[in-house]
Amino acid sequence: MNGKIGFSRKHINLKAAIGALLFSGAALLAFNLPDHPDAFGVGAFARLPLEWALIGLPTLLTRGWLRRIVIFLCGFIVFLVLFLKLADIGVQSAFQRSFNPYLDLKMLKDGWNLISGTIGTPAALAALIGGGLLFLLVASIFLRSLKWMASATGSTRRILTAAFAAILVSGAGLMWLGLPWVDLRTPVYLSNRLSLVVRSAEDMQAFEKELATGLGPTDGRDLFRRVKGKDVILVFVESYGRSAVEDPLYADVTGRRLGAIDQQLKAAGLHAASGWVTSPTVGGLSWLAHGTLLSGLWVDSQARYDRLMISHQPSLNRLFSQAGWHSVAVMPAITMAWPEADYFGYNQILSASGLQYRGKPFNWVTMPDQYTMSAFDRLALKPAHERGQRLMAEIALISSHAPWTPVPTLIDWGKVGDGSAFNDQAVSGDPPSVVWAVPDRVRRQYIQTIDYSLATLGEFMKRQRRDVVYVILGDHQPASIITGQGASRAVPVHIVSDDADLVARFEAEGFASGMMPADTTKEQPMSTLRQTLIDTFSGAP
Repeated sequence: MNGKIGFSRKHINLKAAIGALLFSGAALLAFNLPDHPDAFGVGAFARLPLEWALIGLPTLLTRGWLRRIVIFLCGFIVFLVLFLKLADIGVQSAFQRSFNPYLDLKMLKDGWNLISGTIGTPAALAALIGGGLLFLLVASIFLRSLKWMASATGSTRRILTAAFAAILVSGAGLMWLGLPWVDLRTPVYLSNRLSLVVRSAEDMQAFEKELATGLGPTDGRDLFRRVKGKDVILVFVESYGRSAVEDPLYADVTGRRLGAIDQQLKAAGLHAASGWVTSPTVGGLSWLAHGTLLSGLWVDSQARYDRLMISHQPSLNRLFSQAGWHSVAVMPAITMAWPEADYFGYNQILSASGLQYRGKPFNWVTMPDQYTMSAFDRLALKPAHERGQRLMAEIALISSHAPWTPVPTLIDWGKVGDGSAFNDQAVSGDPPSVVWAVPDRVRRQYIQTIDYSLATLGEFMKRQRRDVVYVILGDHQPASIITGQGASRAVPVHIVSDDADLVARFEAEGFASGMMPADTTKEQPMSTLRQTLIDTFSGAP
């Protein structure tokens, strides 16, 4: 009998020791894990987090139902911290900001669409299921390890209790002495996250007040006299940011292309001025940039965007429509229902299906930019002119969207047709999994797609020539794999027209002459560009 009891106690205490080791490993990982991809290194894990002892000690000191509550709470805290830090790493990598539970949980669907479009639905689904199962497995092992540790008896329990108490007391003393490798960060980390949620809720209240007050003109009937008789074409170029122009990795390619476009414009009798505007987003969420420019309000979150969509703040598109222009949206990335279009007030919407592309997609990219511009000319621009109307268009070019493979090239405009001429290009090159395995190759193909998009616009503007004003700008900077951490959020903006006096007015606002923005040109928020356009387009000739 005594032998059996002894064996049982040894077995229990062996499990308790294993549980203590597993618990310690998981807790040290969670509390030492950096919340930023640039913070990884040996030094990040070479510290003593006192949270480890603060969780271990009460687990050993409690009994019965109280122990069960303590184990649950301790497990919840560890996995909450681990989840938030992993989310921080992902959001920092993509959007260069911390994870915001109040705002970002609403965008899980958009994140799924982006990931599945980049690496494919099967791979994305496998990653999602695998990640979920791994998280559940780790959670199960962690909670089981706490129970094993808490079941320790006799000397094993006393040793574990004394060890955690000693770590806590000595660690507190070392903290008091100011040693940097001992700390207690989690309370501050969780408090800051709670404060972020509170500030986000307050921000939405402030945005509600902005919407109630309104910004700028509410009716377009007396606006845009300065551009009467001209088409106004607003083009967003995907991921075209300041880094594409100024980063040494890309400056030569973009500089040559902008110089070539300058020559094309001069030969066609067109004039250009360029500047910088600061985008409300980075790495994705292009619709936030569209909403910001077209509403004149700073729309830097999905919550703000959703609220804008049900507001009475008139979009720039709607103002042009009220002034007599035929307002059209050219959106090759829109493949599903788009209820938000009601807010913008378009007279015509050319989504992916409406653009009548019959070629193969370029991975996530539904069609190359050259086809988009050709279809816009055929389906919107020429029919409007035949009706005697001028057109205000909002166009989203997406060839420079991740995953940046394959890279399209220009063909003869007369051979664009229904898009099937691009089929060979669409299946050329390596898949994203191969390209993204080499960061330098990702960067190289990124700038090649930017070069292609700009080349497409240069050729298109040269062909159109007269009675048109172009406003061309990036929607946001690409992800940090392209720009590095801490890059500017600015994007280039170009004004092009055959009206030299109109372009000169933008130069008077601080824009640089030509297609190359000056490095000394002041960045203005994208939201203020709307009023600049309204004022300049509405002034007397």
